[in-house]
Amino acid sequence: MNDLSRQATRLEAIGGHFDKWLLGAIIALTGLGVVMVASSSIALMSSPFYYLNRHLIFLAVGIVLAGLAMRTELKTIEQYNQLLLLGCFALLIVVFIPGLGSSVNGARRWINLGVSKFQTVEAVKVLYIVWLSSYLVRFRDEVNATWPAMLKPLGVAGALVVLMLLQPDFGSSTLLLAITAGMLVLGGVNMPRMSMPIIFGMIGMTALAIFEPYRMRRITSFLDPWADQQGDGYQLSNALMAVGRGEWTGVGLGNSVQKLYYLPEAHTDFIFSVTAEELGFIGTCLIVALYALLVGRTMWLGMRCVEMKRHFSGYIAFGIGLWISMQSFVSIGVNLGILPTKGLTLPLISSGGSSVLMTCVAMGLLLRVSYELDRAERRHAVRMGGGDDASEDVVRAPAGGAPAAVPGRVANVASSQETRPDAPAQGTAPRGTSRLQTRIEPTFGRLS
Repeated sequence: MNDLSRQATRLEAIGGHFDKWLLGAIIALTGLGVVMVASSSIALMSSPFYYLNRHLIFLAVGIVLAGLAMRTELKTIEQYNQLLLLGCFALLIVVFIPGLGSSVNGARRWINLGVSKFQTVEAVKVLYIVWLSSYLVRFRDEVNATWPAMLKPLGVAGALVVLMLLQPDFGSSTLLLAITAGMLVLGGVNMPRMSMPIIFGMIGMTALAIFEPYRMRRITSFLDPWADQQGDGYQLSNALMAVGRGEWTGVGLGNSVQKLYYLPEAHTDFIFSVTAEELGFIGTCLIVALYALLVGRTMWLGMRCVEMKRHFSGYIAFGIGLWISMQSFVSIGVNLGILPTKGLTLPLISSGGSSVLMTCVAMGLLLRVSYELDRAERRHAVRMGGGDDASEDVVRAPAGGAPAAVPGRVANVASSQETRPDAPAQGTAPRGTSRLQTRIEPTFGRLS
């Protein structure tokens, strides 16, 4: 009994480490964002550092929120999944309350907090990803086997999209639907069954874009921005001129011409064009490489979590990875003229209080996922008799078996999952899964 107590105490004393590659990519993109916000907004106000100071304030608050997320156990967050979903609907409804909701350029997407305005959809993205991750854990076998379990998150997403379209916010609506589809696919949904809702969704969103005059004008101006350069094509034509002026090495940091009252939203939606003008092709390739590192490492962590039976952590990583990858792709695509103009910021780089705050929270959750994964791997190594500093490249069999060397793999056994208060007792099937076939976990191929 004393030996068991000492072993339990030793396991509890083992902590984890944050993923260095993930942390490095976050810091690099955030630092680059501070520099580019300062450069792109220096001529927009009578005070040259107005937007920079504002960005730094929101970034400081965001770092505090990220710190709180990094110190919170994910199993604690998972317990409040239903409240998080209710929060999503409440945040999208509150913008329509007179006196609290705020309208900008005809869109009701903000609430007035007194010191600043907050765009509620940015918080909805984070809360929804956490809720959907919890749902996929609770019903992950049923999602693969039954229609109702698959359609429920699609129905929830559809209801949220309706509220977003009433604001209106077509870009975030499309992004939320894409995140939902991606997480369901990675959660093991039956692909032939999933294809039908995807087709209907694409048809519906296309119809909304075509039959709304201002959205249709964006599409036509995207196809030929030079046809109406001083009208609907003004933003895109100036963005393309900024990108073209950058050539290979750029005109130099701070020397952009297009940001001087020519390019609208130079410090938010079109900050990538200013970056391309000042840092050139080489600078833009660096930004794309950093996003590739961030997203790639996030998806890799998600797969490792799934292998370790830490599905909630893995789905959170998948959801945030999908969000950052798709939003950055759309933002960069709009700036380069390969996608129609949409009001989406470039994560971690663009100015924008709401976006900065909630992106920091998302990064805090990602770092927490990496911390708990590393902690679980270290504790698993101790259980298998490898010691606290055992190599992660060696997978040991259970007691009595021979060790098996599998590079880059972690043993996919039940003992690798840390004890959770809501976990089913040994020998019992998880909720709703006793009659279903064993599911096949998603995989991107052999990890190294």
